[in-house]
Amino acid sequence: MDFFVGGVDLVVENILACAEMPKIEILPDVLASQVAAGEVVERPASVVKEMVENSIDAGAKHIEVEIQKGGATLIKITDDGCGMTKEDALMSLERHATSKLKNSQQLAAITTMGFRGEAVPSVASVSKMRIATQETNAVEGSEIIIDGGVVKDVRVTGMQSGTVFEIKNLFFNMPARRKFMRTESTESAHVEHQLKLHALAYPEVRFTFRKDGRVVFDVPATSDRRTRIAGLSGNDIGRSLIEVPHTEQSSMEVLGYVLPAEFARKGRRQQFVFLNGRPVEDAAISRAIKDGFKGALVEGMNPTAWLWISMDPALVDVNVHPAKKEVRFHKPYDVRNLVLTAVENRVVDIPTQVARGEAKIISRKSGEVVPVRKPFSEPASAVEIAPEKTAVAQSLAAEVQAKPVRAEFPQPIAQQEELEEIKEERPRFKILAQLHRTYVLMEGDDGLVLLEPKAARERIVYEQVIAAADSDGVQSQGLLVPEVLDLDSRDLDVVMANVENFSEAGISIEPFGGGSIQVSSLPAVLKLENPREFITKVIDELIETQGSRRGKQIAFEVFAENVAGRAARYQRVDLSQVNHLLDEMFLCDLPYCTPDGRPTLIQISMKELEKKFTS
Repeated sequence: MDFFVGGVDLVVENILACAEMPKIEILPDVLASQVAAGEVVERPASVVKEMVENSIDAGAKHIEVEIQKGGATLIKITDDGCGMTKEDALMSLERHATSKLKNSQQLAAITTMGFRGEAVPSVASVSKMRIATQETNAVEGSEIIIDGGVVKDVRVTGMQSGTVFEIKNLFFNMPARRKFMRTESTESAHVEHQLKLHALAYPEVRFTFRKDGRVVFDVPATSDRRTRIAGLSGNDIGRSLIEVPHTEQSSMEVLGYVLPAEFARKGRRQQFVFLNGRPVEDAAISRAIKDGFKGALVEGMNPTAWLWISMDPALVDVNVHPAKKEVRFHKPYDVRNLVLTAVENRVVDIPTQVARGEAKIISRKSGEVVPVRKPFSEPASAVEIAPEKTAVAQSLAAEVQAKPVRAEFPQPIAQQEELEEIKEERPRFKILAQLHRTYVLMEGDDGLVLLEPKAARERIVYEQVIAAADSDGVQSQGLLVPEVLDLDSRDLDVVMANVENFSEAGISIEPFGGGSIQVSSLPAVLKLENPREFITKVIDELIETQGSRRGKQIAFEVFAENVAGRAARYQRVDLSQVNHLLDEMFLCDLPYCTPDGRPTLIQISMKELEKKFTS
């Protein structure tokens, strides 16, 4: 009976809930546009993307973009395209109004950049917009003022043929969305990156970008894609480009450029792929580019590339992503094979390089350039540098466990007299040989000891940088010729956010105009043959460490860890220098582990070895 009564109560509650539920109604146009804006307009860069695509479809030969405060207060796009009549300009503010799509057959073979008819009303619904437009050869143009999606004024104006979209106070009526916008520098970097994508996709169009009244870049129209790449990425990049010649397979075509393997970066942000003029992201294409380099790349690195792919629009669906970043190929294997063949045929000889008359090979695992060894060459002979004087610590592992992984405030490095004292006190080893150019084999008091020189150098550099920064600052060494690096706008944002960290670590960095920086000094503790490569890799480490937290400074300890890890990559296995390396390592507060806790030394006791040889 109680169950029955409970069931009745539940039915009554459901009836009351249904009675209170509002009826289904059609959304007001402005609200519908704001909902659509949630998919189309993610940030100021999204606005630039949609409007610039409209300008390209309008046949513009010069597109000018101006922003203020990262695009939050002003985004202005001016083009010299075909323009619009007053009626068409007003119609463009209606949802799903477009001149680029007439029937479902056209949807299966999209040939224009924009086609949904949602961009203009969506942007207008979340901003204060002004549209000024005039058709070619028309006597007068039209100007329309929109406030939050509502048309406030329509009037006649005189102007050159083309269209101007002026967007002010983006998300002014959506405070929650405006709250989640990033810093001005981060939003500006995304806008710049987006505009560069379109400039690369259409080199025949002149693109001008102004930020807060300053010209960031102004690249003239050109028929040479190499010239456009150099204009946006720097002349150093332009001189290093390797052409990927025109290749055709299965009614598809590809051409472009790649950089040699030493320019490879972590992540794929330095890969620019354009499909029928549209910037796209596709994992299969990225994998094909990487596979085209075969064994020339270090593990975890991706090549830098610019590729333009053309195919029948019916072979690809560009309508699978609201922002049209991703596409779906009807023959993905053919696309991958096309890219792989084109890249592979051009860079097949990259792994082998010649320097000073001696063939060298880039190690796929470590990235080091090592000489080619003859078959059955004699191994390096055992080198004994110092006799045993004192017993090895009873357990190296015990000391690692007894101490924290990272000292919060390491004391300053000992002076020369302390170094002599440490030499007498530290464990002594008999150095035997090297293993696969990676480890040093040593005999200790109770078995075999393995040293990883790179890990040791990482600990040494980390504590030196931390200690020096905590006291009188890191001693810097000026470069004979300062290095000038051209960076992606998003990478530049990360560097400038951490410029104080660079300075504390003894790395002098300053802006050099546009997207360039100048490096004039490095920490004296670093002995580098290629400062440019070192700085580039440190920036990569920063971006990987920060993840999505662009524009924010990371803790100096983390920065020092990145610098030390990158510096350690240059440590060579030289048996004649092992004792000196050990001396430096045992000056550290935590000599037995790297900053992230990996061991620098491993001991295999005699008992462990005996077990391996006994049943």
